[in-house]
Amino acid sequence: MSTCLATPWRHLLFHLRPSPVALRTGRFAVARPLHKLPNLASCRSHVGRLPRSRSTSLNRSVSAAAFDSKMGSLSPAASEALQPLHYPTARRDESVVDDYHGVRVADPYRWLEDPDAEEVKEFVEKQVTLTESVLAKCEEREKLRQKITTLFDHPRYDTPYKRGGKYFYYHNTGLQAQSVLYVQKDLDGEAEVLLDPNKLSEDGTVALSMASISKDGKYLAYGLSASGSDWVTIKVMRVDDKEAEPDTISWVKFSSVSWTHDGNGFFYGRYPAPKQGTELDAGTETNINLNHELYYHFLGTDQSEDILCWRDPEHPKYTFSGSVTNDGKYVLLQIDEGCDPVNKLYYCDLQSLSSGLEGFKGSNEMLPFIKLIDNFEASYAAVANDGSEFTFLTNKGAPRYKLVRVDIKKPELWTDIIPEHEKDVLESAVAVNGNQIVVCYLSDVKHVLQIRDLVTGELLHALPLDVGSVSGISGRREDTTIFIGFTSFLTPGIIYKCDLAPEVPEMKIFREISVAGFDRTEFEVKQVFSSSKDGTKIPMFVVSKKNTRLDGSNPVLLYGYGGFNISITPSFSVSRLVLARNLGCVICIANIRGGGEYGEEWHKAGSLSKKQNCFDDFISAAEFLVSNGYTNPRRLCIEGGSNGGLLVAACMNQRPDLFGCVLGHVGVMDMLRFHKFTIGHAWTSDYGCSDNEEEFNWLIKYSPLHNVTRPWEKSSGMLCQYPSTMLLTADHDDRVVPLHSLKLLATLQYILYTSVENSSQTNPIIGRIECKAGHGAGRPTQKMIDEAADRYSFMAKVLGISWIE
Repeated sequence: MSTCLATPWRHLLFHLRPSPVALRTGRFAVARPLHKLPNLASCRSHVGRLPRSRSTSLNRSVSAAAFDSKMGSLSPAASEALQPLHYPTARRDESVVDDYHGVRVADPYRWLEDPDAEEVKEFVEKQVTLTESVLAKCEEREKLRQKITTLFDHPRYDTPYKRGGKYFYYHNTGLQAQSVLYVQKDLDGEAEVLLDPNKLSEDGTVALSMASISKDGKYLAYGLSASGSDWVTIKVMRVDDKEAEPDTISWVKFSSVSWTHDGNGFFYGRYPAPKQGTELDAGTETNINLNHELYYHFLGTDQSEDILCWRDPEHPKYTFSGSVTNDGKYVLLQIDEGCDPVNKLYYCDLQSLSSGLEGFKGSNEMLPFIKLIDNFEASYAAVANDGSEFTFLTNKGAPRYKLVRVDIKKPELWTDIIPEHEKDVLESAVAVNGNQIVVCYLSDVKHVLQIRDLVTGELLHALPLDVGSVSGISGRREDTTIFIGFTSFLTPGIIYKCDLAPEVPEMKIFREISVAGFDRTEFEVKQVFSSSKDGTKIPMFVVSKKNTRLDGSNPVLLYGYGGFNISITPSFSVSRLVLARNLGCVICIANIRGGGEYGEEWHKAGSLSKKQNCFDDFISAAEFLVSNGYTNPRRLCIEGGSNGGLLVAACMNQRPDLFGCVLGHVGVMDMLRFHKFTIGHAWTSDYGCSDNEEEFNWLIKYSPLHNVTRPWEKSSGMLCQYPSTMLLTADHDDRVVPLHSLKLLATLQYILYTSVENSSQTNPIIGRIECKAGHGAGRPTQKMIDEAADRYSFMAKVLGISWIE
């Protein structure tokens, strides 16, 4: 219904999505569940039977040097410094064998699934020691750390948000571990610190994961997460005197907070308390998350007195979100099951409750929700309402989305307000200035903003934007002034203040983020299109220093995601610009299928039985970069996180000859068992599930863990091995639990090295395992910088890249 006070990184609650360390998406106001997605990651696996590797012929105009007999090997200097590595031996339990629909699949590292086992802790310690020994030989590590730290030390702001006559926004002075929430009475007044999460822990690992201001601006309900976990504890503070209320709400996960307009309390979602209770080191457990419930909390009362508003024990995988409409009359119940952009939608007329919400205290009766949409056929996100007449953003019969209107008292009559665009995706709509809406389209992976009439859908104004991404819009129907956040590959951040009162909107820069030492004129950005295996055109952004020569010698970092309808749009990254300027890297972002760049059809073309399209798209993008002279396989690094970790791991298995380095963050690697841990069951909407025979047959073909082979045994006439690989995970990642990366790491080291005498695998296979960190959200600034320095110095070492001042 309106823009919420966004968290600093705007993470969706349970999806697998790219972390802020990599790329921030431009998506900000769609009807997606606020959880569930795998974030940054990589995946690999190994089973008894091994599918044939995908063979792809490259453009023969590529120089022979790109495909010499040392393909896949380290540069001489790197080879001498890093060899030999002595990998720790991990116990293999050959007795663990599962039967999947008549196919027996071994899982010898099942024991690595128990995070509390001493044997697992010992395995992790040995891997950490091995990795540190490698990183100690990476000469550019400290230079990268210092340069990234220097450039990262610049002020950053989020879009201001008005509530109760006050303005709220996040600000980081530069190297603060966590962004701080500020409040000011007016835009010209002095800003005050409302909540500084940096004071809540010595090491900066307690993060402000959500914040919601009551309509009158008197109260702040905020969520705290520790060590990157998805578990959140909600607390309440008075805004005026910044005093804490006694309220504490525990075991919250995948939830928003929505206040009723009387300021008496708020709706939130939670899970039952884990069996371990308060003894649990929240975030390290792997228990499946089931039986989500919607509650209403009355301010000043104990959580045990909260009203249970909705549950559905017959569907334990459902998650629930309650949001109060902008007029305060209704609470909307959004029901999600997986990560597909589809949801059920119920409503409750709060004014029809004879005794109000207080009448449900001590009662076993849930709120009398009326079912408006009771199927999972499409997505519905409320934009505005006038009484019972609602405007929704939906993909019902419109894979690129449209705006529709319905009177919920007459649900059989739906009217299109803004029809589906023939090419562009209608990503969001925000009602402002009475009967106007700001709509945001995604056009060839670039955002376009328009002002339209809420009643007729008529185009009133096109707002001027450079090529880039809208990172946020804050405004409500009563606001004549709105704020728009913008970023791009070469724009650290601009916040526009847009006055809608004049006949022609006045859009001016309110704040512009500047980075000392960064000169955008040194760089250039272009968008190219490669052809995938089936001929589909795949867009790719290329960021490089100006006048980069296409002679096949440049180091290239190729990033991808390709899943869950998530669009990877242009965004500013200090670390990647350091790579371009000081390591001479060309940075490439491939917008492969599975994402949302061209709507739901693009998403579906890279999911379930068509998941291989994602890998084909990414491999074809890499081939394009080689055949067009950007690089050669020995100088090509691929990177991805979460679902993107799966991507780079699967591509590494299928084309080990094509890459020199792989950086896989918190990836989904075991595609046969992912649904058994925490929120993994929600990802079956994109992947499928091994419990189903047909879907098992899809998954076993690309599951990273189950498709590791020795490429030198299959290559003819060429010495081929796996690229140098770093898998990254974290002990408190309760989204994509660490077992995925640990099992793949053990499998790679065993199959490629420890099980073979005189192995041809000389490229290092290591794991970076972070403590007191999770899937990416809430990670302290220093941890982000340290991780970037580690992974990119490793990349520099194995690709033979030297520092450029």
